[in-house]
Amino acid sequence: MRIVSWNINGIRSAWQKGFDKWLDASDAEIVGVQEVRARPEQVPSELRERDGWHLALQPAERPGYSGVAILSRHPPDALTMTLGQKKFDIEGRLQIARFGALRVANVYFPNGNGKDRDLSRIPYKLAFYRRLFKLLEPEKQAGAPILVMGDFNTAHREIDLARPRENKETSGFRPEERRELDRWLKKGWVDTFRHFEPEARGRYSWWSQRPEVREKNIGWRLDMVLASPGAMPWVRAAEIHEQVMGSDHCPVSVVLDPAVMARG
Repeated sequence: MRIVSWNINGIRSAWQKGFDKWLDASDAEIVGVQEVRARPEQVPSELRERDGWHLALQPAERPGYSGVAILSRHPPDALTMTLGQKKFDIEGRLQIARFGALRVANVYFPNGNGKDRDLSRIPYKLAFYRRLFKLLEPEKQAGAPILVMGDFNTAHREIDLARPRENKETSGFRPEERRELDRWLKKGWVDTFRHFEPEARGRYSWWSQRPEVREKNIGWRLDMVLASPGAMPWVRAAEIHEQVMGSDHCPVSVVLDPAVMARG
């Protein structure tokens, strides 16, 4: 059972670049997309009504900004889209869907930069991380199989970006952001890609849109799937799909034994 996450940088733009063809060829059971940048009525009707797929969308209040959506072969058994605080919920950054016993959190974590790239949003970003961690912790401790997938807007280690020395003061690689990811992993969450590829270099999921940056692979690994200890026994593979175009990000995925949904 393949589960895919992709920051599509605008559903209307992605649709024009062949998102429908990619979706049908993805071999995915569940697809979480971030940065949808559209309200429900703005999503292409061909996607809203696509045979074989169920769409759940959480837009931001601000037009053309943020937003997440889950496309799944079957409707989720339950769906929540709130962190319980308006300052987070108005930005449309979270969906937690339950498929049988499996919980899938589709998340667009905030960027730490303000309007003038002044790092002013880092406190908001870290508060968002901590609020989500707290929300998921009781079920994680109870052994529930949980995946947290999306654009984390943080590269964890030096091997997760092409130019770490030049970006130590850049949001996405600052020490306080990396420490927050450290905290998640020390508390039991597993970075699924690093579980299978602990020292792989040059594997990135985001590239600046400046000329030739992607061609030269000057990228960052910002997109991840974290698995709870209760999910890891069913995780069979994790991958980054650098060859997929259509956004400044590429998809990442995990493959699970479908028996995880019937766990317990």
